[in-house]
Amino acid sequence: MIILGVTLAIIAMIVVGLLVARRVAGDSRNFLVAGRTLALPVVAATLMGQAVDTNATLGATDLAATLGFWAGAGLPVGLALCLLLTGLFFARPMNRMGLTTLPDYFRLRYSRAVEVAAALLMIAAFAILVAGNLVAGGFLFERFLGTSYTGGILIIVAVVLIYTLAGGLLSDAYTSIVQMLITAAAAFALLFWVALTYGLSAAPGTGPLDLEQLSDPAQGAVVNWATLVALGVGDIVAIDFMQRIFAARSPDVARRACFIAAAGTTVIGVPFALAAVSTGQGLLTLLDEAAPAGLSVLVLAGIVSASLSTADGAILGTAAVAVRNVGSARRVHHPGRPDPLLRATRWAMPPVVGGAVLLALRVPQTGVLLTLAFDLMLACLVVPFVLGFWWRRGGAPAAMAALTVGLVVRLALFVITPTMYGAPNTLLYLPNTLVDATFDGWPTFIALGASLIAYLSVALLTAPAGVAGRELRVEESAPVRDG
Repeated sequence: MIILGVTLAIIAMIVVGLLVARRVAGDSRNFLVAGRTLALPVVAATLMGQAVDTNATLGATDLAATLGFWAGAGLPVGLALCLLLTGLFFARPMNRMGLTTLPDYFRLRYSRAVEVAAALLMIAAFAILVAGNLVAGGFLFERFLGTSYTGGILIIVAVVLIYTLAGGLLSDAYTSIVQMLITAAAAFALLFWVALTYGLSAAPGTGPLDLEQLSDPAQGAVVNWATLVALGVGDIVAIDFMQRIFAARSPDVARRACFIAAAGTTVIGVPFALAAVSTGQGLLTLLDEAAPAGLSVLVLAGIVSASLSTADGAILGTAAVAVRNVGSARRVHHPGRPDPLLRATRWAMPPVVGGAVLLALRVPQTGVLLTLAFDLMLACLVVPFVLGFWWRRGGAPAAMAALTVGLVVRLALFVITPTMYGAPNTLLYLPNTLVDATFDGWPTFIALGASLIAYLSVALLTAPAGVAGRELRVEESAPVRDG
C-alpha cells in the first residue's frame, strides 16, 4: 500500500511536469523564468514548494524530537521569515529588474568578478541544499520501500530529472501545486492524528511555550537563533526563491506571493515539529511503528513531494547559474534554431545532480544541511546584496572583501567546531582544544559580523560606486535584454 501511494504521487507529478513542458517551445526564457508570466497562485505555490522541503519536514521532526520544538520549528519559521522579508523589501524591485538569475544582480551592481564569485558560492550552497533533500529521500525509500539508501537517492534524482529537464521552471511551478496539496494534507492529517492519539503536550522544557530554548544557551538558544538567522536572512539570496520572483507576471504579484508563501510555509511546516515533540519520536519511526497505514501513505507521499519540490528548483537554478554566470552563456533565440542557453542549462543539470549525490552519501543528515547551505550564503553574500541594494557607497572591492572575509571566517570556524547545529561535524572537523560543542551557533553570527565590517571598511576607504550604481537604477526601470 505504501509503495502504491508513493508511486501514484510520483506519477502525478511526472505527468503534470511533462504536460506543462510543451510550453517551453525551445526558449530559455520559458525554461528558466516561465516567460515571466506566472500568476499569483502559481508563484505562491512554487515559493512554498521551495521552502517546504524534506529538510523542513522530516528534518524538523528529527531535530524537534531530540532537541525540542524550537530546534525543529526554526526551519519552517526561518524560511517563512525569509519570504516575509523578501516580500517587504526586495520582491517588487527585483522582479522589475527583469533578471534571469540572481548573480546577474551582482554583475550589474558590482562587476563581472563579483558575479562569478557569487555564482560559485551559490552553486556550492545549493549542492548542499539538494543533498539534504536527497538524504531524506534515501532514508525514506530504504526504510519503507525496501531499496538501499543509495538506491533511494538515485530514484529521487531520476524522477526530478525526467520532468525538470523537459519543462524547467514551468514544470517545477505547476508540479509545486500538486506537491503542496499533498504535503499540506499530510501535515494536517498527521497533526490531527497525533492530537487524538497522544495529545499535544510535550516533555518539560521542549514545547513551543518553553521559551528557554530561545533564551538559555544551555538549552540550545544560540543554535536555535543561528538557525532562524541563517534561514530567515541567508535565504534571501537563494537562487531558487529569486528565480520564482523573476518569473512572476508583475512586481505586485511577486510581492503578494511572498506573503502568501510565508503564511503557507508556517502553517504546513510547524505541525511536523509539533507532532515530534508531542510523541517524542522522529517521523519515520512514528510512521513505521505507530501510525495507521493510510496516514503513513499520505505522509510519506507528502515527504516525497516535498523532496521533489525543492530538488527540482534547486537543480534548475544551480545549472542556470553555472552556465549563465560562470560560463557566460546567453539567450540568443531565433525560431527554428537552438537556444544556446537552454541547451547548456540542460547539459549542466546532470553534473549538478552528481555533486549533490556525492555529498548526500558523505553527510547523511537531514535538516542540518539546509541550515548549513544558507549559513554559507549568510556569511558571504547577504551583506553585499542588502547594502548594495540600499547604499550606493560600496563598490566591487567592498563586495569582494565581504565575500572573501565571510567565507574564510566561516570555514575556519566550521572546521574547528565539533558540532554543526547540534549534529556531529562529520563533514570537515579538525580536532582541537580551542572550542567545544558549546561554541556551536556562534560561528553564524561571527562570520556575518566579519563580512559586514569588511564591506563597511572597504566602502568607506574607496570612492563611491559609479557606473554600477547607475546601471542598477536603469535595471529597475527597464528589463535586461539577454541577447
